[in-house]
Amino acid sequence: MNIKKFLPVLFLLLSFNFYAQGERMKEKKEQIKALKVAFLTTELDLTTSEAEKFWPLYNTFDDKQFELRHQKMKTLMKRMDDGGLDKMTEKEASAFLAQMESNDEELFLLRKKFTANLKGVIPATKIIKLRKSEEDFNRKLLQQYRDKGPRR
Repeated sequence: MNIKKFLPVLFLLLSFNFYAQGERMKEKKEQIKALKVAFLTTELDLTTSEAEKFWPLYNTFDDKQFELRHQKMKTLMKRMDDGGLDKMTEKEASAFLAQMESNDEELFLLRKKFTANLKGVIPATKIIKLRKSEEDFNRKLLQQYRDKGPRR
């Protein structure tokens, strides 16, 4: 078979594979989000009135938090590829560290604003319960991942 004819077919197959992986990741994210909503709903025991006000705030916060963390990880991974961290000058490392601290500060301010917004929606005890429930959910998810191990 002529290689020139084979390359476009190979490229097409690889494109479908990457697209399918992206779709699977999106499905996993949605599945985890659904499990998290169910878990938090059970743990917080929100009234109908509280739930109507809580979920739009929470979903906005959660999406923004995910975006910030994803951006942070993407930047970090990009730096780590090809031994980038080992080749970094002190000046570059300081700038990178400042960028990481800025991102952490942004996450902190996002959480602080979210908590302030929640104070008018649910009682302080449920806000504290929310923090604990989020940590419990993350711990449970991590344990489940460890128990199953990475799939190949």
